[in-house]
Amino acid sequence: MNKAIYIATSEQNSGKSIITLGLMSMLIGKTAKVGYFRPIVEDFEEGGFDNHIETVIGHFGLDIQFEDAFAITKSKLIKKKNKGKIGEVLDLIIEKYKKLEERFDFVLVEGTSFTGEGTVIELDMNVLIAKNLGIPTIIVGSGVGKTLEELIDSLYLAYDSFKVKEVEVLAVIANKVQPENIELVTTGLKKSLPESILVNSIPLISNLNNPTIQEIVNKLDAKVLFGAAYLNNQTGNFSVGAMQLCNYLLHLKENSLVITPGDRADIILGALQANESVNYPTISGILLTGNILPEVSILKLIEGLSPVVPIFAVEEGTYYITNKIGSIKSKIYANNKQKIEISINTFEKYVDLDNLAEKLITFEAEGMTPKMFQYNLVKRARKHRKHIVLPEGNDERIIIAASRLLTMDVVDISIIGNKKQIESKVSELGLDFDFSKIKIINPIESEHYDDYVNTYYELRKTKNVTLGMAKDLMEDVSYFGTMMVYKGDADGMVSGAAHTTQHTILPALQFIKTKPDSSVVSSIFFMCLEDRVSVFGDCAINPNPTAEQLAEIAISSADSSLAFGIEPKIAMLSYSSGSSGKGDEVDKVRTATEIVRKKRPDLKIEGPIQYDAAVDMSVGKSKMPNSEVAGQASVLIFPDLNTGNNTYKAVQRETGALAIGPMLQGLNKPVNDLSRGCTVDDIINTVVITAIQAQGL
Repeated sequence: MNKAIYIATSEQNSGKSIITLGLMSMLIGKTAKVGYFRPIVEDFEEGGFDNHIETVIGHFGLDIQFEDAFAITKSKLIKKKNKGKIGEVLDLIIEKYKKLEERFDFVLVEGTSFTGEGTVIELDMNVLIAKNLGIPTIIVGSGVGKTLEELIDSLYLAYDSFKVKEVEVLAVIANKVQPENIELVTTGLKKSLPESILVNSIPLISNLNNPTIQEIVNKLDAKVLFGAAYLNNQTGNFSVGAMQLCNYLLHLKENSLVITPGDRADIILGALQANESVNYPTISGILLTGNILPEVSILKLIEGLSPVVPIFAVEEGTYYITNKIGSIKSKIYANNKQKIEISINTFEKYVDLDNLAEKLITFEAEGMTPKMFQYNLVKRARKHRKHIVLPEGNDERIIIAASRLLTMDVVDISIIGNKKQIESKVSELGLDFDFSKIKIINPIESEHYDDYVNTYYELRKTKNVTLGMAKDLMEDVSYFGTMMVYKGDADGMVSGAAHTTQHTILPALQFIKTKPDSSVVSSIFFMCLEDRVSVFGDCAINPNPTAEQLAEIAISSADSSLAFGIEPKIAMLSYSSGSSGKGDEVDKVRTATEIVRKKRPDLKIEGPIQYDAAVDMSVGKSKMPNSEVAGQASVLIFPDLNTGNNTYKAVQRETGALAIGPMLQGLNKPVNDLSRGCTVDDIINTVVITAIQAQGL
């Protein structure tokens, strides 16, 4: 039973981080608790951090302290080796690894990166560590600067180095391969390696290979003058502005970094103008060389422009700086979400995940952790892609969420709003936003406007709605977005960031309406606690449901739970457990429980039951020893909105749980409501669950 995998390479700049991020993303969807470990790290300043560890722990929210995620720095390793004390190093590595192995179901171990002093011993050290830990290996190699034969030979030699020491190699991945050579490389490697080895090739991705402005600023120790908010801008290439502006503009390419002496106001202002012009490519930043700053009048002019790309200055001359930039090797940092998401998507696109998972995961962990749940949500949404409309295009949280959803490549999106205003906001926020992949709709200018007006009029004319009223309502983003869903022009809608719950849901109640077997619209939250995911219902819609409505909410919540991969064990919550309690409220819960048992004898349900007895095994067994639900409830149904809303917020705030939702139940087509205090992550999660709801229709 494998409990770990070792990622190894035989050279520097192999792009190993893509494999680490992709594997971690896959593993948290397959295994309950995943750990991360780097036996040897590059030296870092006292009080500082190793970038690889900080990125992985930070992005995936792993429950590991930094000092537990590594064993020794490279300089200390070399000193130990020079004193003949490699055995002590191995003892330390094994001790720290075993502590993680005890805590986690699976541990991803990342080998060294072949930089700086000590590179000559790193391959042997990686082999030695993998062997002593007793874990299999994935080998990664880079295709940059190699012929086909050289790439195959280097990867085979690395494979042989592990195999000769009886370390099992599960997969070999050729990274940074020219896109046109992907098939050629894969075929060549399969011929030279045993059939049992999984072989994949990943193309060179320029967005990952080129540094961000932030990386360049850090490497050059530059002073940022303007645009500090846009330092994550990705560079595509760089060029020196030494010629006349009219000629230099011809050399601009997409995401160019403009390098020019600080006294070339013509180049600086011309590049900024070109960045705003639709006739020229976007620039990523402007680097001023020679310890020269523009005149005060020019600085004042730039200061008044909005938005501004990063403008930063260095003391050194243009020639020296240009050469230094060319030598910068890009890394992936914790705060660069775009690079991380591109890395994960690239890994998932080019690596045979099913076969790799089969090789890696030889056991099934019990339970559904939040990370597993979120991973599976995205995976399911991506598998059967749906089209979601976001009516609140004037809200910057919606725009940021749409940008990230584009990068995640999980759904198709339409945004309702003013295109020019959205373009301006995208530019102001410095987002990577492909407008060709998102449809932006102004209701009154839409080709569907008249059809939607007439459809609404026909549906509601018996309710005294006139054609004029229908026209006015179809200019409202909530009504227009809901009509898109009704007509099949979108599969679902997510709104509420800037509108009330009533404003979001009322149009859906008017013409999408409830399912034939539903008499009430209700909601659930997926409460992602530390070690499990629970379903809470109803915490957002129904103030005081009747027993019949409560029973329907319980059945709908159980079906939703099952649809999202959580085995439903329903607890009908009250202030009393079992038959001891008296009073109207507890009687309502008792009646609702009996209705569910009659309608759905297949469901495991207990009620009335108190919250502690529902979720705490020891309390549950003491109060209701014969119950299939007590102590292990996964679906918790609250007797009224006051109790449910306060409880979910209390649990969220006091435990740090992630609350995904509310997700509405009972409608013919999915429309979901956001809180007006929602975060970008809340929007993304709600869009994903809306897409999955749409798959079930």
